[in-house]
Amino acid sequence: MAARATGSGVISFGMVSIPVKLYSTVDTTKTVRFNMLRKDGTRLKQQYISAEDGAVVEREDRVKGYEFAKGQFVLFTEEEMKAMDAKSTNEITIHEFVPAEAVNAVYVEKTNFLGPDRGAARSYHLLAEAMRQTGRSALATYAARGKSYLVLIHPLDEGIIMIQLRHAEELRSFDDVEIPDADVKKAELDLAIQLVDQVSSESFEPDKYRDEVRDHMLDMIDKKVQGEEIVMAPQERAEGKIIDIMEALKASLDAKGSVRKQAKRAPKKQPKKKTTARRKKS
Repeated sequence: MAARATGSGVISFGMVSIPVKLYSTVDTTKTVRFNMLRKDGTRLKQQYISAEDGAVVEREDRVKGYEFAKGQFVLFTEEEMKAMDAKSTNEITIHEFVPAEAVNAVYVEKTNFLGPDRGAARSYHLLAEAMRQTGRSALATYAARGKSYLVLIHPLDEGIIMIQLRHAEELRSFDDVEIPDADVKKAELDLAIQLVDQVSSESFEPDKYRDEVRDHMLDMIDKKVQGEEIVMAPQERAEGKIIDIMEALKASLDAKGSVRKQAKRAPKKQPKKKTTARRKKS
């Protein structure tokens, strides 16, 4: 089934304009969702309740407010809220090209596929190939749905993706994370590097990994549909042991090495023994 576009835009840089369509990279049909129900199976709906008197507040009586001090709010009408929204032009304006690896992963929020709109295939492939050959990606701004986004336009396979980035002011500093100093011994580092080398691969193969929690949930759901009772197995608590890092690294290397040897070693077929009937002595 062909993907359905979730939006549209126009990539612009210099005098070049490339109409594109946006597609979600996520297949939401694979998400396991639960509904909130009453115990008799009746669906429930959410309501806004006044914290003052417990009364239900209908939509026409609601307004948005900003808490500028503890318990003090300034209120905004719908018209005032719209006045603060960014003008939605759907234009993806490229400001500069940067090395593909220059953007730290902490800035990434979500990703969309970009496909060429009608008549834009040639310019779309031209931009993708130019970025591939130069090893650069485009930093751009994108105004849509009342918001302004910082995005990275990046070539992927035969096409282009748009990576939505967080602005710098949205992120914490790593300096806020307490990281005590520690001495790394050379012998430990050598063993750690050896372990990394032993379990390294040259490419990322996502099909090797499954969402085991989702699979377990679907299995449990199927059992409930079939009328079976779900019994939760008791969980064992891991003991908090102080581990000698050298011994742990050596044990890890031994374990990984034996697993790899077994995988490489093809099982040998044992030759069938010939059975000969013995004559009974008379």
